[in-house]
Amino acid sequence: MTTYNKLNKFLLVILIFTAFSCEDALELAPKDQVVKENFFQSEADFQAATAPLYNRVWFSFNDKFYFGLGDGRSNNLYAPFSDYVFPFSDLTETGLTGPLVEAWRSFYIVIQQSNNVISAIEESPVNEETKNPYIAEARFMRGTAYWYLASLWGDAIITTSQAEILANPIVNKSPRTDVYEFAIRDMEYAAKYLPEVSGQSGRVNKYSAFAMLSRFYLSYSGLSDNPNSGTRDETLLGMAKMAAEKVINEGPYMLLDDYGDLYRIENNNNEESIFALQWVPNGEYGVNNPHQAFFALGSEITGDDAAYGFFTRASYEVLLQYEPNDLRRRETWMADGDFYPEINQANGGYLVEHENTYVNVKKGVVGSTRDNPAISRQNSALNTYMMRLAEVYLNYAEATLGNNESTSDGMALMYVNELRERADLGALSSLTFDDIFQERRIELCMEGQFWYDLVRRAYYEQQEVLNFIDGQSRDNIIPFTYDAETNSVSIDETRDPESRAIGSIDASIFILPYPESEVVQNPLLREDPVPYEFTEERITDLFE
Repeated sequence: MTTYNKLNKFLLVILIFTAFSCEDALELAPKDQVVKENFFQSEADFQAATAPLYNRVWFSFNDKFYFGLGDGRSNNLYAPFSDYVFPFSDLTETGLTGPLVEAWRSFYIVIQQSNNVISAIEESPVNEETKNPYIAEARFMRGTAYWYLASLWGDAIITTSQAEILANPIVNKSPRTDVYEFAIRDMEYAAKYLPEVSGQSGRVNKYSAFAMLSRFYLSYSGLSDNPNSGTRDETLLGMAKMAAEKVINEGPYMLLDDYGDLYRIENNNNEESIFALQWVPNGEYGVNNPHQAFFALGSEITGDDAAYGFFTRASYEVLLQYEPNDLRRRETWMADGDFYPEINQANGGYLVEHENTYVNVKKGVVGSTRDNPAISRQNSALNTYMMRLAEVYLNYAEATLGNNESTSDGMALMYVNELRERADLGALSSLTFDDIFQERRIELCMEGQFWYDLVRRAYYEQQEVLNFIDGQSRDNIIPFTYDAETNSVSIDETRDPESRAIGSIDASIFILPYPESEVVQNPLLREDPVPYEFTEERITDLFE
């Protein structure tokens, strides 16, 4: 981003990274007075202050947890020798699991940096009209972090002030309903005060916030005291639909014609991208995207030794979900015989040639520095999608379906069928939940989303989701062969299946354990949650 040099200076001034943990924070006194006197005096300062919210603070979440949890835990991804996937896919993670600990810390780094920025901008002498959009930008990020916390840990600590946490780090957590409510209020504020058009490429706008609200309202709609009620709140479903409509009808977005173009570096911040983490080309550790290093099949792709993806593969179960002609498979998973002209261009492209008994990750694999100078060792420079228009289409369809068994609503069908047409698949004439669920899984595969779809469904159809996960037969490793031309997978009868131990499949899998280090520092995490006292009114005129 153009403000990268400014934000490095900013990071040094206000010690953003005092938020790594309560213990670390207490070792570093915040320099608030320096900030108030020397920074936040202009809109350019506000832009520099909010720039880190798009990369550095999310790094530990993006690094391994993004796909290890989102796709590993949902059984899209199989990586038996990966300490950042298998604890989640095997349902055996603990409060000591590294990526889990790092993700928790990352979310609170986002929250505390957002809090610092909000506080400093509020006290700036600049006029309110100039300040509000940047406060909204920080609240967008804080709300997103709290949505993740609510979805993963349920009860969590709500804080709006780093200074208060420094003064008293032993604080009660708040109940999941309040964490969701807090996230929604932040995002509603963002929807009201963010500009319709962002001033810089890659920054969020008003419609980015409405897109996230379509997700938030869907999540919250099913939450009740009865996880097997089978119904969701109709008001929240209606709000999810209206939020999606705002994005689709008024926002500046459109689907790309080619699904594969979504995952090319030169198409970062494309017309379908609504919110994406912005990684710095050839950037230093902390502002880089290492996903290619984890996924690449071999060094002939990356041009260096950072290619650890030989054993990071598609699960047998997810490969069964692809229809024969679905073009999305090739752009998500590399199979024997697939050809990629954009990789290894100097030698005429990259042809996958190995035993067809496994299928490796393609999404996030972009090539070497010879293919694109923005790439460097362990930094693909590819944006990480957090929200794109395709999900908004699917959110609209799911909200329209609501509590019905099926729908033939023309707009919902049109949006789902646009995704299917792009994938070279036939149109559907009606939609059930299973239809939408399937489209979400394939369209957003390896974009860190599917586990959250399962969690959302488990709020009101818990036993159904437990049955679904149990039916994935994670304890049985099935040998198979794969035909890339037809997207067909077959059991290899010449090899014996293997077994693996997995954790119990029960209601506990929908709530992650708190990091042990955090529980030690704050024993109140073991105690019952205490309701959060909201001090501002909900925004009620968003859809008027």
